Amino acid sequence: MTRYFTKDHEWIAVEGSEATVGITDYAQSQLGDITFVEVPATGSAVGKGESASVVDSVKAASDVYAPVSGTVTVANSALEEQPELVNTDPEGEGWLWKMTLSDPSELDALMDEAGYQAFVAEL
Repeated sequence: MTRYFTKDHEWIAVEGSEATVGITDYAQSQLGDITFVEVPATGSAVGKGESASVVDSVKAASDVYAPVSGTVTVANSALEEQPELVNTDPEGEGWLWKMTLSDPSELDALMDEAGYQAFVAEL
């Protein structure tokens, strides 16, 4: 499984043509306590860079953008009852949605983990 990151602080873990998407630990720490998560509907198409989800926190509501294009196959329903999973395990149990990739070449524009850590270090 290969993990990529965006400058908007989303992560995407890819295995074949399937991927899991969430927000990074840095993003959740900037948002504060997460109070509600709106995830995309299963079967919906998401386009690279388009808002696909919303995370509400005590500080603000933030859009979560699709790192790449594809079709949502599973939304994390556990977040309906436990939105705090995004705070406690943002890159694990706090994932937002799973998707099939429509254009895997879009991954080439994303950062690897070392690149993302260097990006965050300069913020």
